[in-house]
Amino acid sequence: MNDLSSILSEPVIQLGATTITLGQTLGVGALLFLVLLCALVLSLWRSGRARAVAAAVTADHARDTEARMAGILASQAEMQGRLGAVADVFGARQAELTQSIAQRLDAMTGRLGQSMSEQTRSTHESLSKLQERLAVIDTAQNNIQSLAGQVVQLQAILSNKQTRGAFGQARMEAIVADGLPQGGYEFQITLSNGSRPDCVVKMPNGTPALVIDAKFPLEAWNAIKAAEGAEQQKAAAQAFRRDVEIHVRDIADKYLINGETQDTAFMFVPSESVFAEIHENFEALVQRAHRARVIIVSPSLLMLSIQVIQAILKDARMREQAHLIQGEVIRLMEDVGRLDERVRKLQGHFGQASKDIDDILVSSSKVTKRGQKIEALEFSAPEAASTEGGSEGTRVAAARVADSKTGQLRLRVVEERE
Repeated sequence: MNDLSSILSEPVIQLGATTITLGQTLGVGALLFLVLLCALVLSLWRSGRARAVAAAVTADHARDTEARMAGILASQAEMQGRLGAVADVFGARQAELTQSIAQRLDAMTGRLGQSMSEQTRSTHESLSKLQERLAVIDTAQNNIQSLAGQVVQLQAILSNKQTRGAFGQARMEAIVADGLPQGGYEFQITLSNGSRPDCVVKMPNGTPALVIDAKFPLEAWNAIKAAEGAEQQKAAAQAFRRDVEIHVRDIADKYLINGETQDTAFMFVPSESVFAEIHENFEALVQRAHRARVIIVSPSLLMLSIQVIQAILKDARMREQAHLIQGEVIRLMEDVGRLDERVRKLQGHFGQASKDIDDILVSSSKVTKRGQKIEALEFSAPEAASTEGGSEGTRVAAARVADSKTGQLRLRVVEERE
């Protein structure tokens, strides 16, 4: 025992002035062991309680899970029932949809076949019309080819000066002959100075004649169109201006004769485009021709001038025949007077006939009224004697009855058996 005490009192650790013995160390170790044991027990108790609480929570969760699983199973069963109903409905709807689609496909097939037949028929009609049009186009192409040949011939005619002059002369003569009566013009007549104009239009009342010249210098104009550079065009324009001035001077010198022809002459240009180009690009040349009393005319202007001359000639003829017209008007007025007198007599006859018809209508109305009065009267007939040799007799009486259709009173003879 003493040894144990001495062992326990032996120092173990020296901390500064403090000496820690083995007994103290063992006591502190035992105390720490007890503290650790208490802490372990407390920890075990807490962990057991936590496990109990966790078990309770787990049981609650399990019960909730079982309830939810039961609800899910019930919902699943209900969903399966609904899905079965939906599947049945979908099957019925699918059958109806399949039948409707089949019917629509049949109808569409029928309409498609009908439309295809109509389209085929319209296509055949269109092809037949196209063939007709192609035939017309072929005919037009042949006409165009023939027209092209004629244009080539016309170009050949215009390239020759003599034939070109004949072409202008023929066109001018056609315009004059179409617009004026026979005897109102002359072609290639010789004037007093020996010149021969292309056409002379005779004016009324002894006035001088109008001269028309158709020899236009078209080769100078063609040279302008054929020129390529500016210098060539300028030279060609000067040559054209010089040729036209010479031609205008020749017309004024040859065809303007005092007392025999008008103081103005026409220079015929057989092309509207050439006439327009002259008035647009050669205005000074046109003014110089006007001063020389030579009028440059195109086919349309010549036609208009001929129509004006035709109106003047017609007016002159009307003035010459004015006395004849006045006599015819006087005789016409006499005929109108006799017609008016005869119409008045006929009007009197119609008036008398109308009066007689009115009198006849008055008489017929009186007769109708008297007949209605007689129809409205009542008559009584005496009794008739019995017939001999018979056991029964008859009695005749007049009775007034109403007509079921007109509502008027009618007399009817009634036989009554006795």
